[in-house]
Amino acid sequence: MPEQPLVLDGKTLAKSMEQALKARVALLTRKTGKVPALATILVGSDPASATYVKMKGNACSRVGMTSRKIELPDATTTSELIDHIDRLNADPAVQGILLQHPVPRQIDERACFDRIALEKDVDGVTCLGFGRMSMGEKAFGSATPAGIMTLLNHYAIELAGKRAVVVGRSPILGKPLAMMLLGANATVTICHSRTRDLPDIVRGADIVVGAVGKPEFIKADWIKEGAVIVDAGFHPGGVGDVDLKNAAATSRAYTPVPGGVGPMTIATLIRQTVEAAERAA
Repeated sequence: MPEQPLVLDGKTLAKSMEQALKARVALLTRKTGKVPALATILVGSDPASATYVKMKGNACSRVGMTSRKIELPDATTTSELIDHIDRLNADPAVQGILLQHPVPRQIDERACFDRIALEKDVDGVTCLGFGRMSMGEKAFGSATPAGIMTLLNHYAIELAGKRAVVVGRSPILGKPLAMMLLGANATVTICHSRTRDLPDIVRGADIVVGAVGKPEFIKADWIKEGAVIVDAGFHPGGVGDVDLKNAAATSRAYTPVPGGVGPMTIATLIRQTVEAAERAA
């Protein structure tokens, strides 16, 4: 094990990805005469969601893409939201659609996610996209898990034959990441709120993924020396799902919080929108 752990710097990698995407967008715009567009749908007034949508819009601007913002009131119904998605599906000027999670309680979020056309599902949220990705078929992966895989590949983190433990089973993070790790020939365990002996299971992992949504839930003494730590959480105070301040020093590699997984999520969303635009062209 190296004396100093490797920092899996998502911020720097995301910047280099954006530079490459900027060139692809410019080329595509010259060829087609059309600027690629990502439509973002924000329902309600959650300030964190509004911030995330703004960050995604800023990323579109940096690479020369158009961001079409649809903002809907808290009282929006499922059928009203589906009508907006249908119009975007039918609009050839829009290549990618993002519905910001979470939506207000009265909305059937899964029905709305699954209404997004597969070729425009650049955030990788549909059941069809998940199924195709899990079976090794062509589909856009969920943006955060796909960003994590890009980061691990960039830093040449060996996955084949390794034991990976994913703590968290959300449909847009834990589950798709587990399938991606499985596709990379890791041996994968998914843990959740009903898992027994969680610390012991985590201690057996070569790769530990924090995707549980609770600040510093995964303790340093759960993680064996030399493990790779992927922390997909972000909470007030700049902490993630893992107690990184005590765990990072004895790891082989880790994603910092902030600056690890977060920037890769947005860069991956933009990359997949560019890919969708290239396919459409």
